[in-house]
Amino acid sequence: MKIATVMKSAAVCVLLLAMTSCSHNSASEQLPEVKLSVWRSSEDAELINQIIEEFKAEHAEEAAFFITVSDESVDTCRDTVLSNPRAAADVYTFADDKFDYLWRGGALLEITENTEAIIQANGGENNGACRAAMRDDKLYAYPMTAGNGYFLYYNSAYFTEDDIKSFDRILEISAENGRKFAMDFSSGWYIYSFFKGVGLELEINEDRLSNRCTWNSDNGKYKGTDVAEAMLSIAAHNGFLNCDNTGFLDGVADGSIIAGINGAWNASAVEEKWGENYAAAKLPCYTIAGDSVQMCSFSGYKLVGVNPYSSNSEWAMRLAEKITDEQSQMKRFNMMGECPSNINAAQSDAVQSSPAIAALFEQSEFAYTQSVADTFWNPSYIFGVTIAGGNPDDKPLQYLLDTMVREITAAPVNVLESAETEQLGG
Repeated sequence: MKIATVMKSAAVCVLLLAMTSCSHNSASEQLPEVKLSVWRSSEDAELINQIIEEFKAEHAEEAAFFITVSDESVDTCRDTVLSNPRAAADVYTFADDKFDYLWRGGALLEITENTEAIIQANGGENNGACRAAMRDDKLYAYPMTAGNGYFLYYNSAYFTEDDIKSFDRILEISAENGRKFAMDFSSGWYIYSFFKGVGLELEINEDRLSNRCTWNSDNGKYKGTDVAEAMLSIAAHNGFLNCDNTGFLDGVADGSIIAGINGAWNASAVEEKWGENYAAAKLPCYTIAGDSVQMCSFSGYKLVGVNPYSSNSEWAMRLAEKITDEQSQMKRFNMMGECPSNINAAQSDAVQSSPAIAALFEQSEFAYTQSVADTFWNPSYIFGVTIAGGNPDDKPLQYLLDTMVREITAAPVNVLESAETEQLGG
């Protein structure tokens, strides 16, 4: 009898285990499938992959996720999205100066989940990060960073805190040591610092598609030609190197660059190479028409948008929120040195003790929101490389300035046309 009882009990246990297993498998099979696509910059690859895996684990009991990730630079994202909004990723990252184009093109979903909490977490609706992501009191993107600006990196083994206040002194010391002070003259983003420093203006018009620019001004205390002459003098100096972001990092790595104007996204790489000599500060003053003038800068934000054509828009919003929440912004700071827009993250001890973030804060008094139409970039690039090359054709500086400004303020190309056609079913 005891053997029969044991056998009977064992059989019941096996049956219960089988039923439990079947029930578990059935529940798993019933989870809805959620397919999402994400576009991110190549330098974000490791971070975004980590965040996605965390997101999938957090919601493992709610859905079976199939998330594809592709590279798409923040510089090209706007054009790629608007060329075919329906084919664009469900979630994508872009710079705040692209917001108006994407919003006007109907490529940004209004954020309707946890909206107020997201706004408050990023400093409230009057904070720059939120203003960059809102229109008509509605949120259309998730703030991700607040450090899209630039400042001075320097190797303190060569410079004192007094030295780095003067562009001339930095050049002098660099040359004396057979090294270079680097800046990218080919980018209007950087050369803005010279013109804005003396009060010459660049701003987007009310149509949000065209620019107003006074960089060719031939009256006032400082003329456009004064700026051009100052830039030519810098470009000709033995201590100066005109180079892009890659060139800057290469020069820091091989020791040829000991100071440079660049952004917080390179903080970790610079610190790794310079070690205890790694330092940063606001931009220096440069010499123009015999005066010393403080250089200004652009400030900006990176945002994450959700495609209104997404077939899983609610999950896309949740993923975008995860990518930009406090914990993810802290990871971004720790891995890449980018300044958080989230208030709690920005006020953390780690962020506050960062030389790069401290430099951004110091520069913020002389920083202005990057808000320009696309017609700015190419003519400012042509002008910048011409000056960096020493004006090889010896063209009159006023002519170069007038040509640049004419193109900067030209009627805009309708970058929304393809998106509008797409919305109409064309």
